[in-house]
Amino acid sequence: MSNTALPFPCPQVEAACAAACQAMAPAWPLDQAIAVNPHWPRIGMTVLDVAARLGVIARVQVFPSRALYRQAWQEGRVLEQDLQQALQRLGANQDAAQATSLVHLSLQQCLQALDGPLQLPHLPLLLDVLDDDTQHQTRLSWRQAITHQVGQTCAAYFDEHQADWHPERTQGLYAFWCDTLRHDHGIGLLMGLPQLGRALTALPATRQEAEHWVLQRLGLPQAVWADYLEAVLWTVNGWASWCAYLGWQAKLAGGEDQHLRELLAIRLAWGAILLDSTEEAKAQQAFVQLQTAWGQAAQAFAQAKGQLQADEVWQLAMELAYQRQLAQGLVGVGRVSTPSTTNRAATLRPKAQAVFCIDVRSEPMRRALEAAGPGLTTHGFAGFFGVPMAYTPLGTRATRAQLPGLLAPTVQASDAIVPPAGCQAAPGLSAKIQQARHNRFAWAAQALSASRWPTSAFSFVEASGMAYLHKLRQLLNPTPQPRPQDDAHGIPKRYRPWCRPQLLGLEVQGQVELARQVLHGTGLKASTATLAPVVMLVGHGSQSRNNAHAAALDCGACCGQSGDPNVRALAQLLNSPQVRQGLQAEGQGIPPDTWFVPVLHNTTTDELTAFDTDLMPAAAMAHWQTLQPALAKAGHGVRSERAQRLGLNPQLGPQALLQHYQRRASDGAQNRPEWGLAGNAALVMAPRQRTQGVVLAGRCFLHDYHPETDPEGSLLEQLMTAPMVVAHWINWQYYASVCEPTRLGSGNKVLHNVVGGCLGVFEGNGGDLRIGLPWQSVHNGQHWMHEPLRLTVLIDAPAQRIDAIVAKHASLQHLLGNGWLHLWCWQDQALQRWEHGRWSAL
Repeated sequence: MSNTALPFPCPQVEAACAAACQAMAPAWPLDQAIAVNPHWPRIGMTVLDVAARLGVIARVQVFPSRALYRQAWQEGRVLEQDLQQALQRLGANQDAAQATSLVHLSLQQCLQALDGPLQLPHLPLLLDVLDDDTQHQTRLSWRQAITHQVGQTCAAYFDEHQADWHPERTQGLYAFWCDTLRHDHGIGLLMGLPQLGRALTALPATRQEAEHWVLQRLGLPQAVWADYLEAVLWTVNGWASWCAYLGWQAKLAGGEDQHLRELLAIRLAWGAILLDSTEEAKAQQAFVQLQTAWGQAAQAFAQAKGQLQADEVWQLAMELAYQRQLAQGLVGVGRVSTPSTTNRAATLRPKAQAVFCIDVRSEPMRRALEAAGPGLTTHGFAGFFGVPMAYTPLGTRATRAQLPGLLAPTVQASDAIVPPAGCQAAPGLSAKIQQARHNRFAWAAQALSASRWPTSAFSFVEASGMAYLHKLRQLLNPTPQPRPQDDAHGIPKRYRPWCRPQLLGLEVQGQVELARQVLHGTGLKASTATLAPVVMLVGHGSQSRNNAHAAALDCGACCGQSGDPNVRALAQLLNSPQVRQGLQAEGQGIPPDTWFVPVLHNTTTDELTAFDTDLMPAAAMAHWQTLQPALAKAGHGVRSERAQRLGLNPQLGPQALLQHYQRRASDGAQNRPEWGLAGNAALVMAPRQRTQGVVLAGRCFLHDYHPETDPEGSLLEQLMTAPMVVAHWINWQYYASVCEPTRLGSGNKVLHNVVGGCLGVFEGNGGDLRIGLPWQSVHNGQHWMHEPLRLTVLIDAPAQRIDAIVAKHASLQHLLGNGWLHLWCWQDQALQRWEHGRWSAL
């Protein structure tokens, strides 16, 4: 215990607590799932440093297990040349002043490292040194008990949608926890501390006092305060990530949120409570042990870094093995276009064009469409299609963002009642539809209340039990079902096709500007004179039942939403006569016979479903009908390609195979409806000609970028600071869920229970909130389905243009300079890589 009194308030305490909280990455709720790099706040450090630091303070594994490296070596996926190249590159990147034993590692030493388990030093928390009783048979371990108690408290406090009764919580999370703990008469018995209640009388009244109180008593060196506090937050990492999300949202709105600081104070205070519940001699011994360990933190970090150097070599070697195959495909004969062939292709009007989200699941479909339909070209564009909108379905208040979580929506959208061509809507129809929807919602709410209130629950089950037979039959014998249209739930079926998302509040000039930006971003601007008669705008969405993580399979960037509202709103915008007139006045006219068709790619069944075709002119409809055989052929081709990974027979006929996929999507017991973005490894920002015909196996994000139309690099800057970062987040969510499945993955989804309606999941009935991907999303029961590789980004742009953009953004400098992703560029027909500010040939 420290004898030196700290002033209150203490700036050093404040700074250390703030630094610890800033190290926690946000985790979005289940219904708005966004893939996040859980190490995003730490990208200012090298991956090796982060791995060493987290291994020591939290026993979190950043690199994959050595068993995975050993398997890659034994299976021949990593060759000796990859290992030698990794050793050479990592050794060459070390400054002479920072040279370590890594320079002297040999291939044999790297191989020998795989033979033994990785045992890093560990810095304990006060809780760990106090709870040194090995006889835990008669009680819960204190760490387990505290995690469970804090988890249950947070679940009750943050719940808005699940419980019918909510406790009073106006005083804040810390005060709510204090009150809850004082009224919990069972926690002391579970922990083997029947006198625990006496220690609660000393609890500080505020979280600031709690932070100061605990750090004063610990007596640790000020240099390690932030590290210690971060280690404390890692004991409740899931709830810390949820609180970080609340802070992220508050910051987007220009405000602040203190929930993460209050959670830190709670977890700190628990240590002090246990200290007061422990006999003095044991407490003094714990102080000595804790202070001795943390007094040697720098040595522990250095030791861990030395032990992990072989892992860094193996990680790079595994990535080089993938990159070797990728480069061979991209620079093969006929794979790389020349400016002359690109210009010649631009002068030929295609029969149809399809603009897809850059999601890796689009790559096989794009390839199949191009092969199935001569004259059908595809393009890649960010999944929100450049429409930064928040969408509110008709007659609801359920506004949701339809764009990447890095951005805040600037445009509002909602449904308008638009009858098909030749029909007119009756006066007041929109109001009547909204009232009908409200009535159905009210009936459903009454039925739900009847099933949950104690006075009526049992009688409700007896009276309505037979009504559940259909649902039970569907669970026991799933049959193919269409993808549910949740946004239309409660609207009379005959009017659902008439509800069409539209942008609100934009004047005509604003609509024209948005249309111009979208056409430029998709790469279609340069060929507006040769736009196809039919241009498909293809969003994507998944389909599954009984799946708490369903939103994670929709869009991993756009707040867990499917893309149909965006493409439908954008298609109406681009088909608008007023917008086309405005574009024409700017010299960017859309051909009068071009029609934009909104389409949804169901990534579970690989079906392409068009919307609003009842608005199509006769000529556009005729073109659309001619495309149907190619669309059907492409869908079957992709399903056949994916079948083996899902344990299906790829030799089945088109209809039989489709029904297998549809049944899988409708099966409430199916915990692997699809593999999502598992396998993602690269992002290509280039004209399609750079990758056309290359089988990229659904592992690449493909974003169209035409360097000749962006001489100032403004569009490339947007791509490198938004889609590239989003792809990096997705890549690292999958990476971390494999490397640390118990802390950064959400565990076994069969055991999941949803918390707070949509906050997240518990694995079982409590504990920490689970974040990341469930085990079933990355593992098939026998082996990993995702190979944890850092993202390789390929850009078709002059190196000087890329360097200028990197120099402007600290986040890009951190990502590249600290090894969080790889960057390549094309120089004429050759590929070059970026490494520590220099470009060199592969």
